[in-house]
Amino acid sequence: MKKTIGIAGWSGSGKTTLVENLIKVFKNKYKLKVCTLKHAHKNFEIDKKGKDSYRFSKAGSDQVIISSSRQWAVINQSNDKEKDLNFLLKNTISADIILVEGWKYSNIKKIEVYRKEVNKEFLYKNDDNIIAIALENKNIKINKNIFKLDLNNYSSIAEFIIKNNFEINNDQY
Repeated sequence: MKKTIGIAGWSGSGKTTLVENLIKVFKNKYKLKVCTLKHAHKNFEIDKKGKDSYRFSKAGSDQVIISSSRQWAVINQSNDKEKDLNFLLKNTISADIILVEGWKYSNIKKIEVYRKEVNKEFLYKNDDNIIAIALENKNIKINKNIFKLDLNNYSSIAEFIIKNNFEINNDQY
């Protein structure tokens, strides 16, 4: 089983909290190997200014690998050209499930996270890849025949993902 599912929504809708809790459910209840892809805007730094890896990147290294007994990371410079989601999916580790946060306009199956307080339009109206909506109030009217999920019930959302066929053949990306 290798499943890839996107978690899409406007800023402030609760995507990160949902992904964080789905990871816990997939790891603890289902014992799955999880990979998470997160889209960031423009510049971001994963190391602190002044640390060795930061200094190596600033000096011009095209790739920096940081390793310790507890974790390791690879930092690739992209020369102002963002890698697309398909490239990143091809380069993920072997995982049972890949959670993709962001990339709201990508061509993968997605769950929309919706909060009325964010005061934005639903994404599902213009995206046939949205197969479910996670919201706090399941009584909100949806003008499309898609699943409504309780945003605060992480186990049921994880179960929805497990039970549905979001398996992707490696040839697709």
